[in-house]
Order: sequence, then structure tokens, then C-alpha cells
Amino acid sequence: MFSDVLVDAQVAEAIRKLDIPFNRYGLDPYGISREHLEVFFSLLAPFYRTYFRVRCFGQENIPPRGRVMVVGNHSGGLPVDGAMVATSLLLAMEQPRLAQGMVEKFANRWPFVSHWFSRVGQFTGLPEHAERLLEDERCVLVFPEGARGTGKLYRDRYKLVRFGTGFVRLAMKTRTPIVPFAFIGGEEAIPTVMHLKGLANLIGAPYIPMTRYGLPLPLPVSCQIFYGEPLVFEGTGTETDDEILSHVHRVQDAVEELIGRGRAWRRQAVERGELEGNAS
Repeated sequence: MFSDVLVDAQVAEAIRKLDIPFNRYGLDPYGISREHLEVFFSLLAPFYRTYFRVRCFGQENIPPRGRVMVVGNHSGGLPVDGAMVATSLLLAMEQPRLAQGMVEKFANRWPFVSHWFSRVGQFTGLPEHAERLLEDERCVLVFPEGARGTGKLYRDRYKLVRFGTGFVRLAMKTRTPIVPFAFIGGEEAIPTVMHLKGLANLIGAPYIPMTRYGLPLPLPVSCQIFYGEPLVFEGTGTETDDEILSHVHRVQDAVEELIGRGRAWRRQAVERGELEGNAS
């Protein structure tokens, strides 16, 4: 058993409110562990509150229950964005949601990491996994840029890489609303100037970011998350590529609009002295 000392009180209360059918052993049908969730998010909570000082806007756009796909931009060379978005959905909503992300396949090469990911609801990014979660009325977190998005260099910050199309087909097939979001601050927290390809190949990762200050570690930069209004696309998911692409472009445009709104808010906050650091 994990020590109760590790468990944050707000996190424990939020997990208690989750609309997830845990059995008497604290496990759900997917093997997600209440105990692992408590420890995992208790470790993330100080980063959310204090290190990155995350602020959320528009979280009321996320339905408190039922299937939903939360779709946004990758920001920064490490998965700070996914961790902070998932924490926001747990701590910043009246009815907490567990955001279940689709993890890159390379994570399966690290047994301890893949075990923990599965215990906290993060599964390999296979379409059948996401489809089953949505049919079970879960909240699925999607970054359509994939690893190419986190691999962006600082000079290309907030420039979206072309979105994949599979998430829209899946949303249409499962009749799932898409809530777009923008994560702001990750590019400044991890200003990547190059990739260490040799080391990445050695450990089986797609890349390892190298920052201007020499370490692949995030700076304590305040971050913001802007959630937009839900998008619903009618259909079966078997439509032509052109029709699917038109829907993908609508989602990408919505994310770009939220990025623009978020960067403008950030610049104004820095000018007013409410935020420190770079307002790029």
C-alpha cells in the first residue's frame, strides 16, 4: 500500500468523485487503479499549482459526464502539456474527469513506465483502445500532431504540425463531441533548440530535446489552458478523405484560434505585470 502521506487531499476528493466503476479492490474494468491515480496526481498537483501555476479558461465546455474527445496542440519537448491538461480536468472541474491519453508506442519499451501508464489510464495509441473507451463514455485526450508536435524547435513554437485524420473518423463513428484546447507556456518552459538523436536511439525514444540552457528539463514558467466550444460532426466515420479532411481543418482552425487567443492573453498579462517571463 502507498503511504497516505503521499496523497493530496484535493486529489483524493476529486478521484472519489470520478464517474468510474471501481470495484472493491479499487480497480476499474481496464485495470486502472484508484491508488495509483491518487499517487500519480498527487505528484503532479504541486507542478500544476506551484511550478507551472496553471490557469484554465473555458473548462465549462467539457461535459461533466459522457463520452468526449479533448483535442489540442503539443507544446514543449516533454509531455508537460498532457500531464497538466489531465490534472486540470481532475482539479479544475466541479465534476472531475479522468483524461485518458493515447501513449506513443515507444513507451512500451520501458516496462515500469508502461505499467504505471496503464494503471493511471494511459494506453497505447491504438484506434481500438480509444474506440472502446469512448463507447464506455470516457474522456479521451488526443494530440493529433503526434510525436512530430512535441519535437518542434523553439523557432517553430505554436506552429501546428499537420493533424492526423484518424481522430475525426473515430469521433464520427462513436458520435463523440470534440472539445478543442490550446496549451500555452510549454514552448517557453522547454525552449528546444536541437535534438539528441544518438541518445534517443539508444533508449528507444523518438527524440530527446536539448534546450538553450543545456538540460532537457522544464523551466518554472506559468502555463494556461484554453478550452473551446464542442464540435460535433455527423456521419459514420466512413466518409471520403476529402470530407474527413474538411472536418480536421475545422478542428485545427479552432485550436489555432485558441492558441492566438491564449498568446494574446499571455502578452497582456506580462505587460500588466501579472506574469513574469517571455510573452512570445
